[in-house]
Amino acid sequence: MSCSSDQLDITIVIRSYNAASKLPAILEQLRLQTDTKELHWEIVVVDNNSTDNTAEVVKHYQSEWNQSCELRYIFEPQQGAAIARRRAIEAAKGALIGFLDDDNIPTLTWVAAAYTFGQQHPNAGAYGSQILPKYEVEPPQNFHRIAHYLPTMERKDSFRYDSYKRGLPVGAGLVIRRQVWLDHVSSKQIVQGPVKNGFALKGEETEALSHIKLAGWEIWYNPSMTIVHQIPEWRLERSYLLNFFRTIGLSQHRFRMLRFRPWQRPLMFPFLLFNDLRKISLYFLKNRRVLSVDLVAACEMEFFVGRLFSPFYIWKTLLVNLLVK
Repeated sequence: MSCSSDQLDITIVIRSYNAASKLPAILEQLRLQTDTKELHWEIVVVDNNSTDNTAEVVKHYQSEWNQSCELRYIFEPQQGAAIARRRAIEAAKGALIGFLDDDNIPTLTWVAAAYTFGQQHPNAGAYGSQILPKYEVEPPQNFHRIAHYLPTMERKDSFRYDSYKRGLPVGAGLVIRRQVWLDHVSSKQIVQGPVKNGFALKGEETEALSHIKLAGWEIWYNPSMTIVHQIPEWRLERSYLLNFFRTIGLSQHRFRMLRFRPWQRPLMFPFLLFNDLRKISLYFLKNRRVLSVDLVAACEMEFFVGRLFSPFYIWKTLLVNLLVK
């Protein structure tokens, strides 16, 4: 497991916003990683303009950090998950970069498993982790139907994302090849992802991974890399979930269009619009009596409606941004 003097094997990035209380658990778990003695690696905490004492927590750990891997701190004042991720990628020293959100706890073998999979699959431009949920309170009935959006991912078999029906991995637990990302992902993504504790258009990693896949790189799911996603009570509240799924729906037009060649997109637009209207009508007729009491059904409906209005919302957002500039 050797690397050149100016490049490490892997960089682990933690994107943090007001997570001073959560960072110690993640850093302690990274401190205790196994099978990394011959690995040249580092940890980078990207502080996305926190207003709590995130910086002080990291500095405290740095002062007593006696590990072989370096612990670095980067401050990114501009809000946005995609912006913070890009800043981390540009600053990283590793050929591979593994991403953890500030509510992700990796298992003790996560770093070694991430590096090993990358060595075994040289054509993989990116690959995702198994994500096990840890709910603070019991989720609503039938929550398994929508849990993967939070996200969770509990499949035991590895697979390649070889069709759009399988989607793409999420940002939590994602590992990328740094140079592949720099070569194929624009620094100005349309979908920027979470901002502070809220969200703009969601799924910024899906937009980026779509470009990597279109460039011919493989995208994989690797269950030997496991993280635990801590899901607090407030993320299961009705108001939060309805807004969350509406936002996911509003982001879909961008991802859908990336599946098609530019000349195909105007032809597919009316077909997708009609199909969305059909699905909303059928879903409403089937579930109209339970939408007020069944939270999962209401979330699914919000997603479908958001997806219908997604192209118009994105066009409006782009126009407003253009006028502001």
